[in-house]
Amino acid sequence: MGAVQDNDNTVRLTAWVSGRVQGVGFRWWSRCRALELALVGSAENLRDGRVEVIAEGTKDHCEQFLSLLRSSSSPGSVDRVVERWSPAQGGIEGFVEK
Repeated sequence: MGAVQDNDNTVRLTAWVSGRVQGVGFRWWSRCRALELALVGSAENLRDGRVEVIAEGTKDHCEQFLSLLRSSSSPGSVDRVVERWSPAQGGIEGFVEK
């Protein structure tokens, strides 16, 4: 259980979060939770009002992160989270708000 590198347990989670999630600190909050879980990726506002969150790391940590995105502890009000799982692509450093 070392640093997240190229191993078989590393995945990519892409989550589209709907609700009142723009202008409420949701991307900043997502970044903080991702860093606590040693995930890399980004959170970006979309024109349709959703936030797209991309995270790479261990499957376990990504699942924990997805649960946090769906929880009532996030800023604003999350109505729906649509997720897509895929193999990690790598090449990402840190977690950025776009």
